[in-house]
Amino acid sequence: MTRHLTPATATFIGAAGNRLVADVFGESGPPVLLLHGGGQTRHAWAKTAAGLAGSGHLAYALDQRGHGDSEWVASGAYAFADYAQDAKAIAAELTRRSATKPVVIGASLGGIAALLAEGEAERDCDTSIFSALVLVDITPRVDPSGVAKVLGFMRANAHEGFASVAEAAAAVAKYLPHRPRPRSHEGLKKNLRLSPDGRWRWHWDPRFLEGPRATEADRQALEATLIEAARRIRIPALLVRGASSELVKEAHAKEFLELVPHADYVDVGGARHMVAGDRNDHFSTAVLSFIDRLPAATHGKP
Repeated sequence: MTRHLTPATATFIGAAGNRLVADVFGESGPPVLLLHGGGQTRHAWAKTAAGLAGSGHLAYALDQRGHGDSEWVASGAYAFADYAQDAKAIAAELTRRSATKPVVIGASLGGIAALLAEGEAERDCDTSIFSALVLVDITPRVDPSGVAKVLGFMRANAHEGFASVAEAAAAVAKYLPHRPRPRSHEGLKKNLRLSPDGRWRWHWDPRFLEGPRATEADRQALEATLIEAARRIRIPALLVRGASSELVKEAHAKEFLELVPHADYVDVGGARHMVAGDRNDHFSTAVLSFIDRLPAATHGKP
């Protein structure tokens, strides 16, 4: 599909002074910020980011706080609001660098952070921080049983880890039986870190789920906040849903489109919650088509 690109590495400073690491695909063009889901890393976006660079954009795939090579926050501040503040800080820096507001593409956790950040900006400053918003399989309300399944998988080996990368691969294959097994474990290794005790553990801070400001503190309050944020969205928006998503059902997508009536919507067949990983070809095509349709004045000056 898209030729392989070797990304550059960039470092940003988050809202708490925390160091954030990103892969940068492309050399010039309008910026696109990609925010991964909980428990993932920036490497989840490699194919999509390469496609964006190939179409003339400068794509920044970010490790969010507590994930991948980005800093683990000493205070354990991993509430959704904390991720939103980081998204604001990165948006401001990318706008400063390019004189162009970035498009933001957020999956799950990343989508929540982006939606909160944009909604707060439009409420507090009556202006946008992004030029367009792409939400990947996340809406203000989601299926609780789906959330429980995802979190259950993340918690299952968060502390004890795995004896080998192959053991981790077997756990992933059991959780995602619809996906063909990769020929190599090299991709999975990017989501793991080798601990001093010889065990392989996920490349994220366990306090993301269990810390003093963990993500799942108050689901009802979060829903209400996200609904209000969605009502304030005025920039171009796209919702991409996995047709077999465990989290976002058709009713949730319909509610989002009522909250953001100008938004576009794409249902990706054969994909579950991790749409970009399940059907990256269809996902990337949908996202590139949406971005290419953006008016120059929209995907442009701050």
